Amino acid sequence: MELAMLKQPPFNCTYMGVLRGVCDYYGLGVSDAFLYGATGHAFVMNIHKALCPSGPYCFDREPVETLAENLGLRTTGLGFFHAGSTKEERSAAEATLISALDRGAPCYLVNMEFQLLTGYDETGFLTAQPWPGMDFPQAHITFGTWAELGEQVHMDFYILERSDPAPRGDAVLASLRYAVDLWRNPRVYTGEDYGVGRDAYANWVSAVRAGHGSSHGNWWNGTVWAECRRQASAYFGEIADLLPDDAPALAEDYGAIAGALERCSAKDLADAEKVGLLEDAAEREAAAIVKIEGVLAKVS
Repeated sequence: MELAMLKQPPFNCTYMGVLRGVCDYYGLGVSDAFLYGATGHAFVMNIHKALCPSGPYCFDREPVETLAENLGLRTTGLGFFHAGSTKEERSAAEATLISALDRGAPCYLVNMEFQLLTGYDETGFLTAQPWPGMDFPQAHITFGTWAELGEQVHMDFYILERSDPAPRGDAVLASLRYAVDLWRNPRVYTGEDYGVGRDAYANWVSAVRAGHGSSHGNWWNGTVWAECRRQASAYFGEIADLLPDDAPALAEDYGAIAGALERCSAKDLADAEKVGLLEDAAEREAAAIVKIEGVLAKVS
């Protein structure tokens, strides 16, 4: 069986690609900008101390899951699985996922990338491949063995069901509070070897100075986080009716930050220029957070 109309678009941020596909499947009618913004993901940036490409996958996603309920999406996790997970553990998870798919509830996994489970056949799950022309990530996972993953099994499964959406204004304010807290309390949201908010910029600058500026991780982090900041800019444009005095400046701020991160993603850009761009972007984002705090103070 396969869920009709369930597709994963080719976003660089595959987590948001999964949520975009499920929003469309459920007919929730939210824009890309509102999806990124209202879930708070537009304001996330997670950078490993060595700038490895794991940053977009290894932060605490629970607050984003909670904010996604404001859009009408409720997430249920089935736990973490690895190469040593038993046959019984795998079978139980598979049975739960099949039951969800049979009742029309989309599911997804994260193992290297976030992928929708679009259905199943006699041998295993059908998994979305978000980027056309690329045979990565895998398009199928065999029941029981998960052979397509080899020894690289570090996987979570989730079910996405409908929830009652929050009023638009409440969803916006919740996302802005999260944006501020990411910046003010960065250690809460990621592991010891990573940094979010202001710590993300500090880690990135340090990694570039240590010689990682031309790495794959630098390119991928720049690509993903620039996409998020670009959507943050669009989000403030979309919610300008709620924040008429503040939204234009915030849209400009996050657009400029996105442009800086896009430039930093280039492998051939000199490290000194990357450091300058990152320091300027960090300063501009710090100022943007102060503006958001001002917005929140007006409504508290």
